[in-house]
Amino acid sequence: MKNRMGSVGVILKHPDELYPLLKLKKAVRQAEKQIPPEPHWAFCYSMLHKVSRSFALVIQQLGTELRNAVCIFYLVLRALDTVEDDTSIPTNVKVPILIAFHQHIYDRDWHFSCGTKDYKVLMDQFHHVSTAFLELETGYQEAIEEITKRMGAGMAKFICKEVETIDDYDEYCHYVAGLVGLGLTKLFHASGLEDQAPENLANSMGLFLQKTNIIRDYLEDINEIPKSRMFWPREIWNKYVNKLEDLKYKENSEKSVQCLNDMVTNALMHVEDCLKYMSTLRDLAIFRFCAIPQIMAIGTLALCYNNIQVFRGVVKMRRGLTARVIDQTKTMADVYGSFYDFSCMLKFKVDKSDPNSMKTLGRIEAIQKLCRESGTLNKRKLYVLRSGYQYNPVLMIIIILVLAIIFTNLSASRPNY
Repeated sequence: MKNRMGSVGVILKHPDELYPLLKLKKAVRQAEKQIPPEPHWAFCYSMLHKVSRSFALVIQQLGTELRNAVCIFYLVLRALDTVEDDTSIPTNVKVPILIAFHQHIYDRDWHFSCGTKDYKVLMDQFHHVSTAFLELETGYQEAIEEITKRMGAGMAKFICKEVETIDDYDEYCHYVAGLVGLGLTKLFHASGLEDQAPENLANSMGLFLQKTNIIRDYLEDINEIPKSRMFWPREIWNKYVNKLEDLKYKENSEKSVQCLNDMVTNALMHVEDCLKYMSTLRDLAIFRFCAIPQIMAIGTLALCYNNIQVFRGVVKMRRGLTARVIDQTKTMADVYGSFYDFSCMLKFKVDKSDPNSMKTLGRIEAIQKLCRESGTLNKRKLYVLRSGYQYNPVLMIIIILVLAIIFTNLSASRPNY
């Protein structure tokens, strides 16, 4: 009841998000129904919906051939990541699997039991992924194999090595995410729809998303059982606390937020490369596939910055705004506009007493300058921040009807005493 009332409050506060939310829910249901009939492909797409509903939704807009390649690429790397993430696997068992994983994808009989819940199902029935992989065009197979080999070797390296320096941090993020950017770029090129983008730009696309996830997921990773997972570089956190887990304690709140802001400032260094990469894309479906997660990342960083809740619980964009980003991101003008808006939100939150405030402001200004110089800020359809929403009478009638239905359901489900 409380959650439903909270949802009603959010709808009333952001009425322009209701229609995109309804569209998103409909799109999710349609995507879940569009499962191929072949057993191995049915498994792959069903599993994709279970391990990442948002990714499963975004790739639906790609053409069938490229969509299948991206689906398998994602599941192969998700399986590789499951092996890396499982802290119960002994190092002497885990490292050889990571290094040889690119060979296992050619073996229809290979599987390895690890992970939990849906990830365990993925690993136990990995033969379905291998079967689907072997049906892809050779160009797609070679790209997936190359990236899997490089990523597995990189993950194995960091099983035995802590993330000490910022260079280590960038290297680790390259292995687990920058290579994803490179791999997707290779798949786009293999499809004939895009040119081969520079590797440094593709790498930054992955690093920006990964660093955002590492920042947002601090509490989940530090509380991992049976062993904490630590990805924040010692070179940054050691300026504020003696141990990384100290950041979650209330008595360190001031230092924790300063460290958080340092981490966000580090992530912002990749934004200009990301904007350059996206500006070169020609195919609309590929553009949206790449742009939506990047907008979500800058939005998440804007919420995380200077926010002690990162060390207390979950910080993420509200569903309605997410739905609006998915629905309305159509052009590079929308991307520039979103990055400009969220950078304004970031700038507003910068405290001049923060030890990294000047560096943070410098990076924000560089992002805003690039967005302004695009000359497209007044051509966009997507505004993620609004100074004042103009109420549409038709939309308000729809909202009232929806709320009436919600309250009717609430009344019907309320027990009689």
